[in-house]
Amino acid sequence: MATTWDAEGTGVLRLPSGVLVRGRGLRYGEPAGVGAEFGVYLLGRDPGVTGREARWVRWPDFRLPADREAFAAALREALYRAPRERVEFACGGGIGRTGTALACLAVLDGVPAREAVAYVRAGYHPRAVETPWQRRFVRRYGAAEA
Repeated sequence: MATTWDAEGTGVLRLPSGVLVRGRGLRYGEPAGVGAEFGVYLLGRDPGVTGREARWVRWPDFRLPADREAFAAALREALYRAPRERVEFACGGGIGRTGTALACLAVLDGVPAREAVAYVRAGYHPRAVETPWQRRFVRRYGAAEA
């Protein structure tokens, strides 16, 4: 039987529904303990992840997802799987792209779009969602998904 993350684990964010997801930076390696069962990787090139089911979203550093529909599909799949599996989101540093994805996931889980960046900064990383266009993307994400 699959389990979810430890709520006190490194990079773990609790969504309003109580679902736990993890964010991390790939350049820092896999954190100690149990690994992800499903991952969404937000990078400019395919990360070549093995050992778990994964989705790759083409997303250059400091930018926005190249394919918005693929990004939205990956978020919906992650939110569907997270109550039963250990789901993680990761980019190079684990702050900008990962924070943006987590904020959009929070919007899907019920956080008002205008509050999502603050929500992720409080629960995941204080510098999450690094650029003005990433913050604007999160604010507009709620309207696009409505």
